[in-house]
Amino acid sequence: MRQSYRDKRSRQARINKEKEENLKNKKSFNKKTSGDRRTKIVDNNTRDRRNENIRDRAKNFDDRIDTTLEKDYEDIVAGRNAVLELLKSNKDINKIFIERGEKHGSINEIIAKAKEDKIVLVEVDKSKLDGMTNENHQGVVAIVPPFNYCEVEDILEEAANKKEDPFILILDGIEDPHNLGSIIRTAETAGVHGIIIPKRRNVAVNSTVVKVSTGATSYVKVARVNNLNETIRKLKDSGLWVIGTDGDAKTMYYNQDLKGPLAIIIGSEGFGMSKLVKENADILIKIPMKGKITSLNASVSAGIVIYEAVKQRI
Repeated sequence: MRQSYRDKRSRQARINKEKEENLKNKKSFNKKTSGDRRTKIVDNNTRDRRNENIRDRAKNFDDRIDTTLEKDYEDIVAGRNAVLELLKSNKDINKIFIERGEKHGSINEIIAKAKEDKIVLVEVDKSKLDGMTNENHQGVVAIVPPFNYCEVEDILEEAANKKEDPFILILDGIEDPHNLGSIIRTAETAGVHGIIIPKRRNVAVNSTVVKVSTGATSYVKVARVNNLNETIRKLKDSGLWVIGTDGDAKTMYYNQDLKGPLAIIIGSEGFGMSKLVKENADILIKIPMKGKITSLNASVSAGIVIYEAVKQRI
């Protein structure tokens, strides 16, 4: 049956309409798919940022843990000699930080000793060590408990155990940690049984003191007292002679008998002993000054008098 012209046009119109609908649906699908892709990309970016934030928070949390741990062990020992002597003394060490990179010289001895003692070793960048101390750390920093001060009785007991007359150093107002570190180092080499410092107007044993002493703080007993004058009176009651160093004294240090039970007082840099401490001393001695500068560094004065006592006590 022949198809009429009208039927042909109607059929063609339906086909065109179907094509238009298919094309429209295809465009709608492509648009939706493109939107989904964009949404997926946005979701991926969001997820990446979220993961990065999580990693940052985790890192910050780890840092807080590390910082908290180090605050529990608030003192540090920096420098190869100081850390090595600390290891040899078998004192408590929480952790040792080693600079990352090639290892030369005594740092290898430190690492071997730390591993033998099962002490935690952590390799870090130099910038980390720089941030932990202002001292020249030489690529190694140890985190240790606060310095363990002793009692004055422990110093006297140390002398008794060695069957020696007590030889004690009293420091009155030493405020420079480098001076205190040098004095402790000299005292250790001279066989001083212990050092007494006041809690006020005197530097405590800190990381600088430990480093300057090159580890001598691990071996010398240090007592920190509330009342220096009361402590001096107790030492005198225990049979010690208390001798102070003073620029106005009449007796030269080398003319004074420094044998027997002895406590030597070294005053602060520039000011010397306080008035009450000077009054409580049994005898005052001085070091002769022939130049235009009328005072010595406290650690130098201590070294001179300490070794005069050593010479006489041999």
